[in-house]
Amino acid sequence: MPIPGNMLSSVAEMVDPNISGWTAMLNATLSSGTGGRNGDGCLAVKSVASGEMRARTVSSYPVTEGNVYQALGDASGATVPERIGIRWLTAANAEISITWSMTTAAASTSWHRISVAGPAPIGAVRAQIVVSATTAAPLVVNYFENFYLGLPLRGLGNMISFGAESPEIDTTTWAAETNGTLGRAAPAVSWAVDFLTIGGHIWTLTATANGNASALCVERAPVVVGTDYMAVCYLNPPTSGSQVWIELRYYDAAGSQISAVRGTLAAPGTGYYRQRASAPAPSGAATCSVAVGIVGATAGQVTRFETVAVGKPPQIRAGNLLPYADSSFEQGIGGWTKVSGAATIARSTPWGTSSEGSYCMAVSSATATSSVLRSARYPIQELMTHQLRIVEQNGTGTWQVGLGIRWYDAANNDLGVHSWVPIAVPIGASWYGYSLDSDPPPAGATQAAAELTVVALSAAAVLRLDAIALWPTLPDIESAVVEATGSITVTLRSLPVGRLLRVYRVDTAGNRTLVRGPYGLWDGTDLIATDSMRIEDYEAPLGVPTGHRVEFIDPVTGSIAWRESWAKTIPWPDPNRAWLKDPGNPQRNQVVTVAAQPSWTRPIEQAEYVVKNRRNKVTLSGRRQGREGEVQVWTHTDTERQRLDWLLDSGNVLLWQTGPGLGVGDLYMTVGQSGEAREGDAHDPVRIWTLPITEADMPITTGVNGSGGRTWQDVLSEFPTWQAVLDAYATWEDVLLNRRKP
Repeated sequence: MPIPGNMLSSVAEMVDPNISGWTAMLNATLSSGTGGRNGDGCLAVKSVASGEMRARTVSSYPVTEGNVYQALGDASGATVPERIGIRWLTAANAEISITWSMTTAAASTSWHRISVAGPAPIGAVRAQIVVSATTAAPLVVNYFENFYLGLPLRGLGNMISFGAESPEIDTTTWAAETNGTLGRAAPAVSWAVDFLTIGGHIWTLTATANGNASALCVERAPVVVGTDYMAVCYLNPPTSGSQVWIELRYYDAAGSQISAVRGTLAAPGTGYYRQRASAPAPSGAATCSVAVGIVGATAGQVTRFETVAVGKPPQIRAGNLLPYADSSFEQGIGGWTKVSGAATIARSTPWGTSSEGSYCMAVSSATATSSVLRSARYPIQELMTHQLRIVEQNGTGTWQVGLGIRWYDAANNDLGVHSWVPIAVPIGASWYGYSLDSDPPPAGATQAAAELTVVALSAAAVLRLDAIALWPTLPDIESAVVEATGSITVTLRSLPVGRLLRVYRVDTAGNRTLVRGPYGLWDGTDLIATDSMRIEDYEAPLGVPTGHRVEFIDPVTGSIAWRESWAKTIPWPDPNRAWLKDPGNPQRNQVVTVAAQPSWTRPIEQAEYVVKNRRNKVTLSGRRQGREGEVQVWTHTDTERQRLDWLLDSGNVLLWQTGPGLGVGDLYMTVGQSGEAREGDAHDPVRIWTLPITEADMPITTGVNGSGGRTWQDVLSEFPTWQAVLDAYATWEDVLLNRRKP
C-alpha cells in the first residue's frame, strides 16, 4: 500500500508490477524478485564483478535546500550487508554529494530496515535514492523494496525534534551523562513493513566501567503544570536480566531538574521492547526531557535505544481523571494501594502481558478471600455522574470483581462509596471490559477514588487489571421536550458501534410505536456508525407522558440490549390550536388555529341486489374505510398563510395533532383540494382555510429530512464558502430542508 507522503511513485516504492522505477548505477544488473513485503515484487541487485554495486531511482525528485529529507527501505542479503543514500543533484542533474547511511552491521536474509536522513546541501534542487553493497565476487545478489523518500516520518505528537527521535542524521541531540560513551549503529532488525517511524539506525550507550550508565537528550520541550506527559522509546538490553530504563524528567524555568519518573523494562529476552514512563508536570515545571540508562552494567556492555518520543500519553478514555500511570501501569502500580484483604498488587512481568501498553496490574491472592483496592484521589466535576471502567483477564483460579467510586470532600473526609455487587470474571485468556455508572456525587464531594473489590474464589489465584478509567459522564440516554417545535429530543451516548438500532416511542400503557429516522423508521435495520446520536421525534403526542426505548441488536447473534428514557410531556395549553406536521420535513411544521372541528364520515363499498320474491335486499359490503371529513383553520398573518401554503404544496401525508380529550388526537391524513377564503375586506390578512382530509396510514419509508431547528449556523458549519452551498443545493428551500443535489 503506498506510503503517505512518499515522493516516489507506487511502482518505485513497491517495485510492483515491475522494476521500471529503478536503474543500475554502478557494477550491477537489476531484475525483478519475488517474496516482497509491500506487494510481492522486490528489486534484485546483482554484482557484475567484485567491488561496490549501486542502483538508483530512475527519476529525481524536487527538494529544497536546507530542508531535512529521509530515505528508507527494507533490505535482504545473504552474503553482504548494504546501505542506503540520498543522492543530491543540481538543476542540471549533476551530482553534488550522497548522504549515506551506515552499512548494516551484518548480512541478513530477513527483511530489515535501512534508513538515512540529512539536509539538502547548498545547490541541491533534486534528489534520488541510491542503494549500495560491496561484494568480493560477481553474481552476488541483494534485495530491496518498500522505499520512501520525503520529509522525515515522525511519531504523531512528538514534542522533540526528528534528530532527537531517531539517529538517522547523527547523535548530536543526545549526550552520555554518566559512565558511558554514546554512538550509533545500524543493526539488521526486522520491523513490521508498515512501521515506518522506526529507522535503520539506533543509539548505543556503552558502559565505560562497571556500574550505572545513562544518556540524556539535550533538547527540552515546554510543558504545562498539571498536564500528563509520557516518554517512550524502544530499548534493547544487553542481556535479558539487564535493568534498562527510560526516564521522563521535569525542569524549572532556570533549567534545574525538579523531578523524574522512571519506567524500568522487564525484558523477556534481548529484543527491542517499547518502554514508557509518564507523570503529570509538577508545580514549577517549565520543560521536560528524556533519559535512558542501565543499572549495574559491566564494562563494555551496550544498551541500545531507538524511536524516542515525548508527548501526551495514549487516551484511555476522554476525560479520564486518572493519570496514565494509574490507568496503564507501564512503570508500576501508580497511586493504587491495597486497603484490606490478603491480595498483593504489582506491575505484571515480563513485558508484553497487557490489554493496553506493555504491562498491567497483577493481583495475587494466596487464599480464597476478598480484598479492596483503591486508587489515589482526584478532583471531580461536582453534580455530574461518573463512570468507572476496567479491563480484566482471569490469570489463574476464579475471581469476582465489584466496581465502586469513593467520594471525598475538600478536607479529604470520606463521604461514602457508590459500589456494585461483585460479578464473576470470565474464565479464559481474553480481556473483558466492564463498566458501570454512579449516581451523582453526594453533597460536598470534590474528589473521588476508584475502588475495586476483588474476590478470589480459589487459592493461589491471579487476576490482571488494565486500562482503568474514571471520568465524568452525561447520562447514556436522556430526553428533552422542545415546545417550540412540538417535539421530544432523545440524546444517546456511549453507543455500541456496529450494532443495529431500533427506537420506540412508548405510551403510559406500554404501547410501542417506531420512531422516524433519516432513512425511514428506526426499525433495527440501520447500523450504528457513531458513539453518540441525537434523535428528534416530531411525531410524539401532545399533552400526554411519552417515553422512549432504544434497542441495540447484535447483527450476528440477534441478542438485544436496551435503554429507556423517562417519560416527558409536550405541553398543549390551548385546545383551539393544533399542529399540522410533515413527518419527513419538520421544517414545514406549523401551528394553526382551528376554526371548526371536523365531522367525520367513514365510507364503505357496498353492492345491493334485489332478490325476486324477497322483501329485503342482499347487501355485500367491503371493509369500512378510514375517516373522511373537512376541517377549517385560520391563518392570521401573511406569514402564517404563506407557511401553510408551503406545507400543503408537497402533497405529502401530513400529521394532525391536538391535545387529549378533543376526540381527534393524532391523525395521519392526506389533504384534497384546499380552499382559502377571506374573512374581511381586501386589507384583512385573516384567511379561513377549508381542508378536505382523508385518514392515511403512517408513512414508514419516509425519512426525516434534516432538523426542524435548522439554522444558518448549521449551514455555515457544513460548508467552507457560499459557493459550496450553491453548488450543493438547487433552491433555497433545499437549503432549509438539507436536500442536496444527487
